[in-house]
Order: sequence, then C-alpha cells, then structure tokens
Amino acid sequence: MTEALQFFLISWLDLKLLGLVALGTFAGIYVGAIPGLSVTMAVSILISFTFAWDVYPALCLMVGIYMGGVYGGSRTAILLNIPGAPSAIATALDGYPLAQKGQAGEAIGLSTVMSFVGGFIGIGVLAVAAPFVSEFALTFQPRDYMLLAILGILLVGSLSGESLLKGVFAGALGLLIGAVGLDPLTAEERFTFGMVELWGGISFIAVMIGLFGVSEALTQLHHIDKAAVKQTIGRIVPSWRAVGKYLPLSLQTSSIGVIIGALPGTGGDIAALMAYDHAKRVTKKPEVPFGEGAAEGLVAPETANNAAVGGAFIPMLTLGIPGDAVTAIIIGAMFIHGLNPGPMLMIEQPQMFWFITGALVLANIFMLIFGLTGIRLFTKIVEMPRAVLIPLILLLSIVGAYAVNNSITDVYWMLLFGAFGYLLKTYGYQVGPVILGVILSRLIDENWRRAIISEQEDLGRLFMGVLTSPLSLVLFGAVVFIFISQTPLWTGLRARFGTARARGDGV
Repeated sequence: MTEALQFFLISWLDLKLLGLVALGTFAGIYVGAIPGLSVTMAVSILISFTFAWDVYPALCLMVGIYMGGVYGGSRTAILLNIPGAPSAIATALDGYPLAQKGQAGEAIGLSTVMSFVGGFIGIGVLAVAAPFVSEFALTFQPRDYMLLAILGILLVGSLSGESLLKGVFAGALGLLIGAVGLDPLTAEERFTFGMVELWGGISFIAVMIGLFGVSEALTQLHHIDKAAVKQTIGRIVPSWRAVGKYLPLSLQTSSIGVIIGALPGTGGDIAALMAYDHAKRVTKKPEVPFGEGAAEGLVAPETANNAAVGGAFIPMLTLGIPGDAVTAIIIGAMFIHGLNPGPMLMIEQPQMFWFITGALVLANIFMLIFGLTGIRLFTKIVEMPRAVLIPLILLLSIVGAYAVNNSITDVYWMLLFGAFGYLLKTYGYQVGPVILGVILSRLIDENWRRAIISEQEDLGRLFMGVLTSPLSLVLFGAVVFIFISQTPLWTGLRARFGTARARGDGV
C-alpha cells in the first residue's frame, strides 16, 4: 500500500511532471473547445514529439490533454451551440439555452464543477474496481454492442421533443450518412455513386460542425437586428447546496459514463447522450423544461463524459484493450516506451497503474482550476452583436472543418449539412439525433456483421442467443421498453394511472 501511494504521488511531487500535467490540461481545454481540433488528433501528434522522452513525462502530457480536452468541448457548446467535441453534443441541448437567457457564466461554472465530480468518480472506479469492470466489459458479445447502439438510436426520441418518430427518422438519416464509403468488411462501395472522393466516407466532424454551427448561424440571421443577450455574471462557482442537489444525479450518470467508457469502441459521446436521456427520465419536475435550460440536462452529460475517461483506462491498463480512440493512441505510446499494457502490467509493473491514476487525479484538479478561470472573458462572446457573432461562428466552422483533413471538400460538406440542418430545424427536427446516428453507424454495422457471422448467418440462432444471454436480454428489454414507452398508448395509460393515483391521494 505504501509503494502504491508512493507511485501515485510521483507526478504530484516532481515539479517537472506537475508542470507537464498542468500544461497538458490547459492545452487540452482549449484544443477541445475549438471545433475540428480533436483530442485524438492532439494526442497522436504528441507521440512524434515525445517518443524520445522518458515514459513519465510523455504520459503526464498525454493524460493532461485527454482530461482537459473532454471537458473543453463544453465551452463552445454552451456559448455558441457548436460542440467542440462529439461528447459535448448533449451539453449544448441545455447549455446553449442557458447562455441565451444570460446565464452563460453560471452554466460554465456548473458544468466545470460537475465535470470534476464525474472525472473523480471515474478515476475512483479505475483505482478500486478496474479488474471487475474489465471482466464485465469482456462479457459483451457483438450482438450486445449492436443492441447498445440501437438503444442509443432509440434514445434520440428523448432528444427530439415528444416525437419518437421524428427522432428515429433523424437517427436513421445519420446512419445513412455514416454508411457512405467503402464497406468495412468487403470494401464494396456504398452510396458513393461512383465518386472516388466518397470512398473514405463523410467526415462526421464536418457533419457535426455544419449541423450545429452553420445551421445556428443561419437561424440567427432571422434575429440579426435583435439586441445581444446581456450576460449576468454573478456567482460562477455553484453553491454547496446546488452541488448537493445534483449529486445523486451525478452519481447515477457517472456510473453510466464509467460503464460505457469501459466498453471498447464506445466513448464519452455515447455516454453523454445516454446520461442525458437518463436524466430526462428520472427528473420528474425540473425547474426548467429539458431543452430550454434545465440544469439537470447540463449536469448529466458533463459528469458522464468525464467519468468515461476513467472508464476508458480500465480495459486499457488491465486487458490491453483501448476503451476509445484516445486510449488506443496512448497504448501505442506505451508500446513505444517499452511497456506492455494488459494483464501482465498489473503484475510486472504495478507502479505504472498507480502513476497513471495519480496523473489523472492531478489533471482532474487542474481541469477544475483552469475551467473556472477566464469565464468572464469567454462569456463576452455571447454579448457580441449578431452582425459580428454570425461571421465569427462561420469562421470557426470553416477553420474547424478544414483542420480535420486539410481538405476543402470537408468545408463543402460542412456548408451543405449546415443548410440541411437549417431545414431540419425549420420543420421541427433536432440535429442531435443525426449526429448520434453518424457516430453509431459503424458500431451497428460492424457488430451486426460479426453477430450474424458468428451465428452462421442464421437469424433464428441470433435471436435465441439474445434470449438466452442475460446481458443481451436486458439490453433487448431496454430497447423494447423505450420504444413502447414513447407510444401514445403507453403515454395515455401513464397519464390515466397518474390521475387515478392523484385522486386516491386526494381522498
């Protein structure tokens, strides 16, 4: 135990390592806040700079950027309705309405503190229960990943007002967009219309920036003469009472984040959307309706996506399986430095496990410190006249889309999907489900193929496998329940039951 504590505190006691964690976290926050500059991109670039370093400094910088970057996407999501990262899509749903009400400072302060809570819970689970959570993650079969992704698509009903049909339709559009390109298993062309440029598919970053950023700029054109929203910057750090009020919800959504983060191939984006849906279902009487500035809609995704960071390290350190794209790159960095992530790491070099855990805790603390600084300056963005703000949004969108692949084609796609997003909003469709569909399309596609191949292309065997596996059965039951719970019949029965119970209470 003494040795574990000693390695845990290495990055805390060495000023060089401490500075690198701080630098990485600070850089990660602002990389994450810029649309198109992903944390994955930043960490992959770092490998070429740090391969000649010692392992401890290299890991400190990468861990800091990872932790800061996941949080950083919330800044532009709240202020401009442009998520800096896919994991901040759900944050924009209630964060941006809060900014439009003049409460941007309060929204950023609450998201920062709750991100810290979620990150701390995720790291705590990593430190205490890593082997057990990894064992659970290994029980997931291809059919389970497929069901999990379908569950995510059905959850778009929660992101699309009261209409499940509109949500599923928007999610299906996203799946269609995500399917463009070469088939991942057979390399057959799909929806490319003979165009070589479409072989690589459509960048989901370009789609995301277009649907959120450009469509928002077009929407704001209707109100260009309207005065800018004056931000009321009072208490930025939420009170202990507010933190205590949302703590039960943050514990629940952090659990979702850890579990989803520990599943290979998923990540904070799926965790945040599922956490948002969970908050919408369990919060009976929010002070403000969801989608109009509900604090619960801000707390849930921010705790979940930061908890997913600790979750993603669990299979990486204990099994050598990356939880998401960033941990896949960190695994590569560890191999370069002569380490072998996996079961033997815990036996042969347990000091690395505790060192990374300590660096994550330190990065989480720096995220809280840096996240609460500069808020007053940042909120001035929302107070800009719309004649200045709209070109700024378009400029950020163009730079972000181009930066992904240094491709002007991505800029054209972004503009096209911006116009498409504007049309969707005009006819009452939400753009969040489309992005979710694009993100989940590959997960559904690949795992459907694996599931059906493993059952020798027999649908009957596949269905029986779902019914005989407890985990698959639970996921299947959740899919069925969510679908039924959104039907008019269920809604009517629930309303009638609630009225009858109210009468009984009155008697």
